[in-house]
Amino acid sequence: MPHIHLDSDLPGIRGLMSDRPDTAAPLNALADLILRGDSPLTRGERELIASHVSERNATRFCADTHGAAAAAQLDDGKAVVEAVHRDPGTAPVSPLLRALLRVAGEVQQQAAPVSDEAVAAARAAGATDTHLHDTVLIAAAFCMYNRYVSCLATTLPTEPGYYEEAGRRITAHGYAAV
Repeated sequence: MPHIHLDSDLPGIRGLMSDRPDTAAPLNALADLILRGDSPLTRGERELIASHVSERNATRFCADTHGAAAAAQLDDGKAVVEAVHRDPGTAPVSPLLRALLRVAGEVQQQAAPVSDEAVAAARAAGATDTHLHDTVLIAAAFCMYNRYVSCLATTLPTEPGYYEEAGRRITAHGYAAV
């Protein structure tokens, strides 16, 4: 049961956004920018980073929604998402993405500088300043989104296939239309 009254029965962040379109617009614009705008990371990789951070934050709605969006955009996507959720260090991703998932994990863990070791490992795997910037911004933003969803005790979807449909919708239309 959500901690606040919502006029809709939409699950997760969708219920919050439906209730507060004034805050939904900038939050969706930010999600569109960081997950779909220009970046050296593919959209699927960025969704995977968002899902990874959400999984680490135990925010089921976001982990599964962004996991479905990542799965829809990555080769062997569902298996990759599941592997990253289990152990990003052994998941079948590129060395660069593995290093960036480590960076994202450090951002999720604490509001402190990412370790020199994690940055060096990312650089050794080919990360540019933009890779590091985008990874840290996605991870930090998803800590905020996760807390918004979790701290207000939003509900989870009950209909089968919800997350797969959300992944298809996000992949096709982005967040501004969500």
